[in-house]
Amino acid sequence: MLLTIRQARQKTRALFNHPLYVLYSTNTPPAAANSILAYPFLPSSVSVSSSNVLSTSRTIELQPKDVVLSFKEWFMSRKNPVFDRIFDILKTQDDITADISLSRFNLRLSEALVLDVLNYEKNKDVLSCLKFFDWAGRQPGFHHTRATFNAIFKILSKAKLMSLMVEFLDKYMKQRYFHKARFYNTLVIGYSVAGKPELALQLFGRMRFQGVDLDAFAYHVLLNALVEDGFYDAFEMVLKQIKFRGFEDSITHAIFVKSLCQQTELDRAEEYLRGLLRNGGVGLSGIVVANLVDALCKSKQFMRAASLVQDFRESGLVPMEQAYSVWIKDLAQAGELSEAVEFLKGKKLFDGYVPDVFRYNSLVCRLLRENRLEQVYDLLMDMKDQDIVPDDVTMNVTLCFFCKVGMADVALELYDSRAEFGLSVSSMTYNYLINTLLGDASVDEAYFVLKNAIEQGYFPGRRTFSIIADALCREGKLDRVKELVLAALDRNCMPSDSTYNKFISALCRASRVEDGYLVHGELSRLDRVTNKNTYFHLISGFNKSSRGDIAARLLIEMQEKGHSPDRRLYRAVICCLCQMEDPEKLFYSLLEVQLSRHEPSCLIYNYFIDGAGHAGKAELARDVFEMMKRNDITPNLQSDILILQSYLKAGKIADALNYFRDLSNRRSLGRKLWNTMIVGLCKANKPENAWNIFWEMRSTVLRPSMECYEELVKLLCSQKDYYKAILLVEDLMQIGRRVSSFIGNVLLLHSLQTPRVFSAWMHSRDLRNMKDHSLALGELIKTFSGGSNLDGDILEMEELIQQCFPLDVYTYNLLLRKLTISEMDLACKYFDRLCKKGHEPNRWTYDILVHGFLKVGRSSEARKFMEEMFSKGFDLTEATKAFV
Repeated sequence: MLLTIRQARQKTRALFNHPLYVLYSTNTPPAAANSILAYPFLPSSVSVSSSNVLSTSRTIELQPKDVVLSFKEWFMSRKNPVFDRIFDILKTQDDITADISLSRFNLRLSEALVLDVLNYEKNKDVLSCLKFFDWAGRQPGFHHTRATFNAIFKILSKAKLMSLMVEFLDKYMKQRYFHKARFYNTLVIGYSVAGKPELALQLFGRMRFQGVDLDAFAYHVLLNALVEDGFYDAFEMVLKQIKFRGFEDSITHAIFVKSLCQQTELDRAEEYLRGLLRNGGVGLSGIVVANLVDALCKSKQFMRAASLVQDFRESGLVPMEQAYSVWIKDLAQAGELSEAVEFLKGKKLFDGYVPDVFRYNSLVCRLLRENRLEQVYDLLMDMKDQDIVPDDVTMNVTLCFFCKVGMADVALELYDSRAEFGLSVSSMTYNYLINTLLGDASVDEAYFVLKNAIEQGYFPGRRTFSIIADALCREGKLDRVKELVLAALDRNCMPSDSTYNKFISALCRASRVEDGYLVHGELSRLDRVTNKNTYFHLISGFNKSSRGDIAARLLIEMQEKGHSPDRRLYRAVICCLCQMEDPEKLFYSLLEVQLSRHEPSCLIYNYFIDGAGHAGKAELARDVFEMMKRNDITPNLQSDILILQSYLKAGKIADALNYFRDLSNRRSLGRKLWNTMIVGLCKANKPENAWNIFWEMRSTVLRPSMECYEELVKLLCSQKDYYKAILLVEDLMQIGRRVSSFIGNVLLLHSLQTPRVFSAWMHSRDLRNMKDHSLALGELIKTFSGGSNLDGDILEMEELIQQCFPLDVYTYNLLLRKLTISEMDLACKYFDRLCKKGHEPNRWTYDILVHGFLKVGRSSEARKFMEEMFSKGFDLTEATKAFV
């Protein structure tokens, strides 16, 4: 039965169960992101703030600039000025000029130097590496070795440049210094490293047919490639050839054990390995042990792997560095990060084991992902102390670490200096850096980082892009969002649809509808569907800019994309078309398209009647109405209401009245038609007609809507006909309905302006013998008309209003205005009370107070409320501005 990781822990600890080790490996608690970061390698005289960094037991305080400097120095240790100049020449000069320039370096070419140059830029500039390899091979006195060939093949293979590798090999076949044996060796190695062992086998067969054989190195490269791709029959054949030729060595044993592990013959592999150990370690190597340890861990046999590591360590016959590295890697991958770190400390203390940069990076990345920042920091310090040359992964994980501990300023400065030490920023680092900057409200810095990321070919992720785009939209920096969106599209990076739609809507709200339309066009080109709300914003934007033709085009387009416009959208587009040149042509063109897209119905015709009516084109509306009847579509009640409204909106009162009378002959007039007529006449400023139609309706069994009462009371008060307005209010109460807030506020507003409202009320009371339930409203009108003051409790006045109608913000503003007439101090107290109760002051609230203070000469207090008012985006009314 497989043993668990937890059981393996005890075995791991047994490898270095020593008092000194136990003392050394005592862990400190994980630190919070706002603790102090220690830098033992810096001068102890440096000191600083400890606001947002990590702490260890070796803490000294540092300024961010010192932190940046220390890490810059470490990162710069990877730079080689000579190598930088070589690659600069290879990148910027043509072949002939580059040959001349490189020759001037007088390099003493050797295998070690060529390998160092190739490794320097192997992950960044593959073509320059190939050019250098080519140049070195043509220099007198130098011949490429198996190691240099293997290095260039690995570089090409990792970059997935198979065609370039074949072209390269074909080119070298023609070189005069190539011997047939060397060429075939090179070709077999190349195809093997490139993951094409079947081609390598074909070449191997061809060369054997020609009497040419591989050397030991090429045999082993081919053998390893066959294992990697599972060609086990061919593997056995090549293995026999290696043994027959006496090439068998520790590499052969390592590949053989690897073969057994891949075929899950772990028992056989371990027995084979222990047999080599019993034989005095002949043929053993660190990679052999590492292969088996890795296979055991992958099959969850951690206890068995721990025993293997301990046994071979105690034998003293095998270098254990590779096995240690594999053991640390597998522990980390299994989530046992504490065990991996503990093991590393023990091996470092007792065996002097120092992992390579790759192993350090792997462990640091996993610790960072788990937010174990204290241990991340310790490992980074270990790397520096051990003079480990940092690579791109090291530098990227360091930037991510500073982001996670809240030191965005340090991360940003190191990022800005990336060109100095040749850092290629990873997408993960871009994400960390951008999100950290956004968290610090550094939107501009985040924008520049994101822009650079896109230019470098990285797209940090839709969520990150969306967050920064939203932040820039909120700050009104739409040009920057546009730049990012277009840059992303140019590089085939696709932000989320919601990001595009929010941006287009923001452009439309900012009156930049043309820019929004440009982005919308890019979306359409990429077959991305703009959402319904964004279409609304685009159409609204073009309506406001009097481009009804484009608005109509977008209306049709949104229908083609599966969205359904509502009546308001149709109305807005039609109104805009009716304001353009040749409106009838545009109007009927859109109607024709809509009728062709839908089954003819009242709904479509009504949309166009409604739009024409709101545009003041009553004749056009009536023409559509008649067209509907000619096409055998029976108008419905809504059609009649819309025609009636079109006459009223166009001021054609006689036509409206005639149509209304004609309707009464054709159908029974329902409540909706009566209400439409009364409200329409009120809005057309026809009080007499509205009054007559109102009482005509009252003579039936139908009752007017509250809107009819409200509009007619408002109109009559504006005409100073307060007596009729009071009669309407009486009628409303007599039929058992409560006065609405709107009517109550209208009466109180006019009562503030003139005592005639109260006079009309009293006259109505004398004539109509009003009942007690209307006395409260009469008392209110009396108070607001100046008949009494609000010197009493304002709460009592609120209760009195509540008996008559519901209070709203308009009512509170009226009360405040009444107080400012004579009691500014009381008005201020009432304002504070309203705010404490949760009522949000609006423009009129502030204006009333400012007006009141200015009127009595208290300008400093008026200025205080003006500043608060302006900070909320409100402006003074014209009446108040006259006092300023």
